Amino acid sequence: MKDKKNILINNLSKQLIDIQKNKLWMGDNFEKKLNKLSAEDAFVRPLKKLNSVAQIIAHLTFWNRDLITKLNTGKGVFLESDKENWNSTEELQKQEWSTIYKNYQLSLVEVIKILNSKDDTFLKQVYYDQDFKQHFTYEFALNGALHHHLYHLGQLGIVIKLIQLKQY
Repeated sequence: MKDKKNILINNLSKQLIDIQKNKLWMGDNFEKKLNKLSAEDAFVRPLKKLNSVAQIIAHLTFWNRDLITKLNTGKGVFLESDKENWNSTEELQKQEWSTIYKNYQLSLVEVIKILNSKDDTFLKQVYYDQDFKQHFTYEFALNGALHHHLYHLGQLGIVIKLIQLKQY
């Protein structure tokens, strides 16, 4: 039985896991979408105005790493303006797609591990946000991270569909 003191944090953790690999009411999870993709297609930018799958996954990894720092230290270190926030496809092609995807998965494992070490009281504690230049609760950060992942899950669906239709 789950600890009743951790209902909220366990729910956030479960939602992050669910959108990665479990059955969803609204469509495919990250694993199902990304497993449809070849390593070559991960770097395709359909319509040249959309980001590649590799760019989106590297972007999510970037912000997962910042979230890990916030959860561990109470202060983020990355900025929206950092180059690594949206690496070019050309820069990312210097890595293997499998490495980019593995780094993403490892960053999520670390976020979940940290969450599983906390209780619901942690959600009301505050961290300093370097982009907004003010303090917010961890509940704000974790809900924001969940929303961010869901937003990009939808974006991945569009990009992958265009790749499958050879719309590039």
